[in-house]
Amino acid sequence: MRASLSLPGHGAAHSRPVLRGLGGAMLALALLGGGYALVAQVAGERGIAPTAASSDIEVRGISVDVQGKSAEDARANGWREAVRQGWAKLKGPKLSDGQLDGMVSAIVIERERLGPRRYIATLGVIFDRQRAGGYLGGKTQASRSAPLLLIPAMESGGTFVTFEQRTPWQRAWAEFNPGTSRIDYVRLSGAGGDSLLVNFGQAGRRSRAWWRSTLDQYGATDVLMAFARIDHQFPGGPVSGTFTARYGPDSLPLESFTLKAEEPDGVPAMLAQAVERMDSVFASALAAGKLRPDPTLRMGSGGEADPAIQRLIEIGRAIRARDAAAAAQAAAAASGNAPRIDSQPVTGVEPGEAQVRVVTVQFATPDAGAFDGALGAVRGASGVRAVGVTSTAIGGTSVMAVTYAGSLEELAAALEARGFAVRRGANALAISR
Repeated sequence: MRASLSLPGHGAAHSRPVLRGLGGAMLALALLGGGYALVAQVAGERGIAPTAASSDIEVRGISVDVQGKSAEDARANGWREAVRQGWAKLKGPKLSDGQLDGMVSAIVIERERLGPRRYIATLGVIFDRQRAGGYLGGKTQASRSAPLLLIPAMESGGTFVTFEQRTPWQRAWAEFNPGTSRIDYVRLSGAGGDSLLVNFGQAGRRSRAWWRSTLDQYGATDVLMAFARIDHQFPGGPVSGTFTARYGPDSLPLESFTLKAEEPDGVPAMLAQAVERMDSVFASALAAGKLRPDPTLRMGSGGEADPAIQRLIEIGRAIRARDAAAAAQAAAAASGNAPRIDSQPVTGVEPGEAQVRVVTVQFATPDAGAFDGALGAVRGASGVRAVGVTSTAIGGTSVMAVTYAGSLEELAAALEARGFAVRRGANALAISR
């Protein structure tokens, strides 16, 4: 390699420009590679959109082995037998073949072998919910859970993956039809920013502020975690899977079970069976009252707001209107024709009460624990009506808007009483511990 860096007949001094040029080229490639790596975190074909999101009733994994006068007749007999078996699995009342055919929306072919007069297949049957629900009664009409974000995490080769790349476990959940489930799953495709927001590290995070932000992003009220560990005994041999269902931001375990496939080709069927069983685990936990709403994650469920919260909203709107008027006055003063706008107290304050104001508070957040601790301490300070985060910077300085009944000095004193070192500014405070 050294000979290729020096030109024949030239000394070491002449080789230095060549080295500098190579170093610059390598630096440029490294910079370009770094930019590519940043793009690659969210680019590429990583998403698997849910392919089965129907509210119809689906029964999968029905095995049939029938004969007929011809290949077509054998297939028709197989499909009819699959409909009967599917209806029996749903524990529906006895009905004629004609009545059952009128409720079938589709036949799903999972695997089939067709002979001249024989038909062997594994099928799925989808029944129309509106037509079949009346016969099945309460099972299909039971109330469902609140929207729950699903995080499917798969371990293979010692590495946990959620949406960073496509996995068979993610595909199994995407192909699952939750029509008969009591769980209202929020299933992500994994495309775009999903791989950054909902990665495996998120499953181990405990910060309620982070979880509230993430769940609000996807319209969910809580989270379910489905863990799968795949172990290959040897190449081409049996494959075992260990599956664990967890719930909530604290990753509370619900149940764990193990399944086995005789060969690698049977892994997709094993994962599909695991999804069905895990859905049963979640449904059983819901019926047992284990999937209780976490009060620290509540973000409102519509309807009428609490009167105290509604009052704070009205005060906040009044403050924004006053600030907008002051800004308009300042802009007009700069142009030379300023109408006089008297400073008015914020509306919504009863006579004899301290004036409510909104103060900007900066606080150091070296980690998520410091972020949560600062929010909790400020909320607990005397006179604080509401706290809203306007900027989050873990590892830096975050900003919150504090609605306070009193003066800036009184708020500073209240925060100092909570153990903060307070620096004062123009309608702003900076706090630290």
